[in-house]
Amino acid sequence: MSVPRLRVTASTLRRWLVPGIGIKRWLVVVFIGELCLALAGALLLRQVYREAEVSGPGQAAVWTLTLQFLPYWARAVVVGLVGLGFFLYGSWRVVGALMAPFLSSSADQPLVEVIYQKRFLSRGPRIVVIGGGTGLSTLLRGVKEHTSNITAVVTVADDGGSSGRLREELGIPAVGDIRNCIVALADSEPLMGELLQYRFPGDGDANLGGHAIGNLLLAAMTSVQGDDFEEGVRQMNRVLAVRGQVVPATATPVTLHARLSDGTEVTGQSEIARSSGIDRVWLTPADVSAGDDARRAVEEADVIVMGPGSLYTSIMPSLLLPEIATAIRLSSAVRLYVCNVATQKGETEGYDLGDHVGALERHAGAGLIDVVLANNRFDARRPDGYAAEPVKLRWPPAGSRSGVAAPRLVLEDVVDPNNAHHHDPSRLAAAVMRVFEREAYGRRRSRVSRTA
Repeated sequence: MSVPRLRVTASTLRRWLVPGIGIKRWLVVVFIGELCLALAGALLLRQVYREAEVSGPGQAAVWTLTLQFLPYWARAVVVGLVGLGFFLYGSWRVVGALMAPFLSSSADQPLVEVIYQKRFLSRGPRIVVIGGGTGLSTLLRGVKEHTSNITAVVTVADDGGSSGRLREELGIPAVGDIRNCIVALADSEPLMGELLQYRFPGDGDANLGGHAIGNLLLAAMTSVQGDDFEEGVRQMNRVLAVRGQVVPATATPVTLHARLSDGTEVTGQSEIARSSGIDRVWLTPADVSAGDDARRAVEEADVIVMGPGSLYTSIMPSLLLPEIATAIRLSSAVRLYVCNVATQKGETEGYDLGDHVGALERHAGAGLIDVVLANNRFDARRPDGYAAEPVKLRWPPAGSRSGVAAPRLVLEDVVDPNNAHHHDPSRLAAAVMRVFEREAYGRRRSRVSRTA
């Protein structure tokens, strides 16, 4: 049986020393037991050595083996180092042999990473992220390094590409954004992620042309589960070992509508994304219910993150569900809105920070957001053909707020230095965790002061 490789690096050693991983306490217990056995053995040998009479050639051998040519402190050091070496090597081999059946012999992760993910990350805060598209996947890739208690509440209003075709042919909600989030959170091999994202060649005229493998798997899993879309997504989470869970905002196919400033009405997410001057958006059917998993996750969250993502076509559809909006408003969690780092040609062309927050409040109501997180670095590289511009930091949002205080504004460097159109996953996740820790600490202080 092969034993997992031991990669001794600075980061690996630090992971073993992380508080709460559940290893060091038992190593201390083992060490105490070994120490007691060693003391018992030392007392026995000391007594035997005093009483035994050895003469002749054996006397020199005993004299050498017992290190009598060294002072007492030197003997202790030598024996201690030899014992420590045997102890560490033996412990490593035992743990490796015990864990080998549960680890792939070709796994890239060292053993400490597996334990770290399963034990330490499971104690992280319960984070609910609401949105869709590239922005949500970017945040998930970063935040999964801080906690495994993640729920991605994903919009299902997409009507274009492979998702739109499956929706028309099978009557299921859009699956494209759900697929992207599952890939972002999955602990499976990178090759599996590439497989889920693979699209069959073609423009959609052929039966499989343009379809993503992951979309087809979600559709198939839904059918296997008796056309229960939520259960199909749950099973995909389980099969792909998702760190946390990805859930649909609703299990009902919905259509997004928009009214523009000139009175024109536009139907469909793909058309709305290309439209400018959006005044109002809404969903049909109007009485659609939120998914049970999504509503429950919001109610139990420690921090609720709205965004990043397309304002009207990725974030807004979930907030337009009354049950989700009400659950957010009643939640005691830290409620955070992550603004995009750049505008989008069409739906948010010319928008500044205040316009983004104002649009959310017009549709979902004021008082839904505690903190707004925005980017304050504007020297990131702009890709060729960059049609958008960085979001300007005008604050607070314009318009009447009916006596409700504006959300607190937090500015951080969260942009990808090589792409001014996207967040950096690690920087964004670290900024979100800092906001949560600061806000949660402030709330604990407030509760303590009120009860003092």
